[in-house]
Amino acid sequence: MTDQKLLLELENHDTPSITNVVATYPPNPLCLCLYNPWHENWYTDHSIRSMFPELGRRVGYAVTCVYGVADPDFDRLTLSDVLDAVEASPQPAILVLQQKFSPELQGKVGLSGGVMTTALQAVGCAGVVSNGPSRDMDEIRPMGMPYLLSGVTPGHGQMSVRAVNVPVSVAGMDVAPGEIVHMDENGACKFPADKIEAVLTNVRELMKQEAVLMERLRKAKNAAAIRQIMESHTFTNPNKR
Repeated sequence: MTDQKLLLELENHDTPSITNVVATYPPNPLCLCLYNPWHENWYTDHSIRSMFPELGRRVGYAVTCVYGVADPDFDRLTLSDVLDAVEASPQPAILVLQQKFSPELQGKVGLSGGVMTTALQAVGCAGVVSNGPSRDMDEIRPMGMPYLLSGVTPGHGQMSVRAVNVPVSVAGMDVAPGEIVHMDENGACKFPADKIEAVLTNVRELMKQEAVLMERLRKAKNAAAIRQIMESHTFTNPNKR
């Protein structure tokens, strides 16, 4: 399959399952151990949430940008540069938007509203992950564009694009342009683009194993039976091969 088809297949699996095979359980043979699970920033924290959980999962290539207050000493970049980067990216693209504002402004920046979202969608953006709020949720909802945000707010002041396609840090997740971002109502995680097929292969096997495990647990009659099941299963007990 092409990478685009592999990414579509990854949308059949939730983000927590993706994190499991990316790095969550290093002793387990299904884990690719791409990051130290605690000490590297490869998935988002609780500071952001899905605005439209009913839209399900999205996977795509990261396009990154940084926004801040208007800077008269640096006004070369604009939204057009962000749109150009999304259009030039392999598709589908996920915009990872770092908002760098002072603490008193951070919660009052309704950055990507209906107009910006319409423009992003027109050039191939499939989802947005940001560490700040947005606005125009009523306009964005019918567009089918998933957003992971800190919340919503109705207004903003003058802003500027600080950088495009540079490494960013959003809600505890460090992302470089071109990495794969998987997002759903649980949050987002990232992994290198050359690991798409390996992640898909392992998450498929993981889901098979979890289905067997949960079926056995549903049939267990007591705690002793549950303990025996957990100790004998290769996913929950990595010492069992």
